[in-house]
Amino acid sequence: MAGVTSGTGPAHVVAVVAFDGAQLLDVTGPVEVFTTANSHGARYDVHLVSPTGEDIRTSSGVRLGVEGGWQELPPRLGTLLVPGRKDWRRAVGDRGLVAEVAELAQRSKRIASVCAGAFLLAETGVLNGRRAVTHWQLARDMATAYPQVTVEADPIFVRDGKVISSAGVTAGIDLSLALVEEDYGADIARGVARELVVFMARPGGQSQFSARLSPPEAAHPAVRHIMDAVGADPGTLQSLENLAHEAGVSARHLTRLFRTETGMTVWQYLESVRLEAAQALLEAGSEAVDTVAEKSGFGSAESMRRAFQHRMGISPTAYRARFRTTASASALVHI
Repeated sequence: MAGVTSGTGPAHVVAVVAFDGAQLLDVTGPVEVFTTANSHGARYDVHLVSPTGEDIRTSSGVRLGVEGGWQELPPRLGTLLVPGRKDWRRAVGDRGLVAEVAELAQRSKRIASVCAGAFLLAETGVLNGRRAVTHWQLARDMATAYPQVTVEADPIFVRDGKVISSAGVTAGIDLSLALVEEDYGADIARGVARELVVFMARPGGQSQFSARLSPPEAAHPAVRHIMDAVGADPGTLQSLENLAHEAGVSARHLTRLFRTETGMTVWQYLESVRLEAAQALLEAGSEAVDTVAEKSGFGSAESMRRAFQHRMGISPTAYRARFRTTASASALVHI
């Protein structure tokens, strides 16, 4: 593949495994980073291969040309990169694909996955006993399907030994930039980030993009009643005693019921609902942060700020700036 420079020293071989149904940006994002790095002084020899050696069709319908099959790769690889597909069960059910990833992993100095590609690594056993991350929407599936893997929901990427896993789709770019920095230094990685107009290090984790963790539907009528009441009016300041009285049970019993039915405490659920209400207000309007805090039930801007930092890793002001609109003020031109 184009992108290998003529500088001195051996090239770092990168093998990217493409397969039908893989997400397009999982593949092309990292490839763009590595090949762009070559124009800044790196030496990557990037190979795009498929299980059959034939071109593949991505999840978006775009067809990608490959160089051939994995058998044509050099015997030793610097980095193996495994993309994912939305239907991860189809991917791990493809025994030929799993066998290929397992074989290449044994030949690689470093192994990386993008998004749901972590499921393929887990299926091979590469992630057993390791920490890993995948897209926030799939974290619970992965933890359930592969209990020997310690799944983390928030990081953009996680390194455990020679295995690096990254979060959803565009996180493959973050991961690849980190690998470029590891291989060739911060100056080259910074040059790539500037050329591609991306963060050198993305602020915050996945939590800023995810919806609140929705608890399962409660079976007990007292818990359902409180969940409905809080959801209907998150701005009302509540005490545990008032909520228990509303439910017709003791505060201690309501606490036990909530843990059993939802896996959350009453306060965790209340905070999650208020956080969701605050997100909606910040995205939709321009009211002062103090007003948003009052309307969403936090009571004060400081309490809301602490909740945002704890749950999402960013402040309410930063959240509004990132998610209210795709247009920056400096980019708007009025004619």
